[in-house]
Formats: sequence, structure tokens, C-alpha cells
Amino acid sequence: MKPTFSSNQLIGRLEALAVHCGSRQDLWSRIAREMQATDFLELGVLRGAFAEHVLRQCPGIARYYMLDPWRHLDDWNKPANVAQAAFDDIKAEAMARTQFADERRIVLRGKTVEVIDEIGDRTLDIAYVDGDHTLRGIAIDLIRTYPKIRPGGILGGDDYTTSIWQHRDDFEPTLVCPFAAYFAESQDAPLVILPHNQFAIVKPSTAGRHFRVLDTTGSYGVRALLPQIRQR
Repeated sequence: MKPTFSSNQLIGRLEALAVHCGSRQDLWSRIAREMQATDFLELGVLRGAFAEHVLRQCPGIARYYMLDPWRHLDDWNKPANVAQAAFDDIKAEAMARTQFADERRIVLRGKTVEVIDEIGDRTLDIAYVDGDHTLRGIAIDLIRTYPKIRPGGILGGDDYTTSIWQHRDDFEPTLVCPFAAYFAESQDAPLVILPHNQFAIVKPSTAGRHFRVLDTTGSYGVRALLPQIRQR
């Protein structure tokens, strides 16, 4: 039987785990094992390195959803938006990396809005978002994925960077931070900022005002865009 944590208990476990992780893959594998997660979504799989690590380290995961369009998108202005031939090779690599767990992986090829509803509401223990980090992309991904998380589960992700200027000026800024914090506030859910540019929104299992931001890194200041925009 899965352990049940209150929001405060789970936040405490996340704080403890953050101290001992050497990489984002190691961190999320530890979180999944701590929660005894059986249903895990990775949104934005690319080459499958993260999926391979988690699947190898977490044999208790029975259903590992791999959601990715693996296709060139005309409306996505980020460096990873490569030509279709390259995406075909990238998908093939992801499939090869995770072939050992074929009976546990569920491949959902498509954009979030196209395939997310193939996952039932309130069924996921953990969803890990590492897809389109533009404002449009992270807004769609968090809003559409949150209903899929069970109460007491986690909606987390990558590239919660201290600066929105992650890439060159001709690319859209990365707005996982601060949007994830704004989204957590809208849901009255606590947000934990973790090492390696990771974040975790803990979906409360009880009604009430649960929102707060806990920065385990001490690296993040106010959640405001104007100072960063003025720097450019």
C-alpha cells in the first residue's frame, strides 16, 4: 500500500531528498521511490535518457507515460525544434533506450492538447513536465496536466531557471519560472523549488489554503519579470 503524506510531510520529504541528489534524474527517482509511485508521466521525453534512468531505478512504476510530439512544430520557437528527420531519429533513440521496459511504458505521441486525455483524471502519482518552456507551452502543460494528478501527488518539472533568458535573444524566453509559482498559487498548492532547476507542486489532499513557496536552493528572489526585462 502506498504511503500517504500530508502536504507538509511530503514537503519535508522533498527537502530531505534535495540534499542528497546528484542529478535531476537521481532526484526524481528518489521521489518516485519515496512515494511508491506506480503511475508516472513524463511530458517532453526527447531522447529518453530521463525515462531510461527512472524506469531502471523505480521498478515499482507500473505505468510510465511517455508524452512527446517528436515532430517539428512551426509555432515553437526554441532550439530543440529541429527538422523532422532529426526528430524521427530522436524518437527511435528514446524507444531503444526504454525497450527493456516495454511492458511498463505507454507512448503518447502528440502535443499535450492532443493526447493528455488518454490519461485518466486523478490517476497519476507524479507528472514531470519538460516540454515547451515558452509561456504558452508551460501554461498549457500545467493547466491540462494538473487534473491528472491524484490528491497528494506531485506536478513537477525541469528548467525552473532563475533567469528567463535561457537562450539567445531570437528565441522565446523560458517562463517556467515564474509561471509555475503563479499556477501553484491559483490552485492553493505549495511549490517546492529543488536543485538542478527543478520544481514540485504538491497537490493538496485536503481543502484549505496551502500555497507557499519553499526554495531549497536559496537562489530565487522575487517572482517579477520587470527587472529581468529591464536587463535586456
